[in-house]
Amino acid sequence: MARYTSVARLLHWIIAILILVNLWLGFAHDSLPKDWKVMPVHKSIGLTVLVLTILRIVWRLGHKPPALPAAMPGWEKLAANLTHFAFYAFMLIVPLSGWIMSSAGERPLNWFFLFDVPKFGVAKGDAIVGISHEAHELIPWLWSALIIVHILAALRHHFMLKDGVLRRML
Repeated sequence: MARYTSVARLLHWIIAILILVNLWLGFAHDSLPKDWKVMPVHKSIGLTVLVLTILRIVWRLGHKPPALPAAMPGWEKLAANLTHFAFYAFMLIVPLSGWIMSSAGERPLNWFFLFDVPKFGVAKGDAIVGISHEAHELIPWLWSALIIVHILAALRHHFMLKDGVLRRML
């Protein structure tokens, strides 16, 4: 069975790990020690996910993914395609909404304490800031559920169907 390119696989796994860490940091930040500087790290990881996602999209435009198994039912192919579309949308929307929210705040925005990141020209009362706040609060819950379904589906393909779908990304 055909596999994703090594670059696509590397980007997939790096982004996946960063997203899982960042979801945990976002959900748990209030209960974590203040000296961990959770939110600046959370923001830095989010910006990293955004940049890597853009690279991944550019890479994907020039490198077609391997075809799904011919025997896979049409509804499963549709579900896989919709899930991947949602993942790409979330990988763009969630970091961008966080960046917009941070831009309206008074604290500096930097990347892992190494350099400042420019802020958007927005203020706390702007509609886009409110929309970004709601998106940044709600989408990660939906995203987490979709990630669980994605992992379970990959495991189903690997252990039950044994159709090589998971091996395409390993």
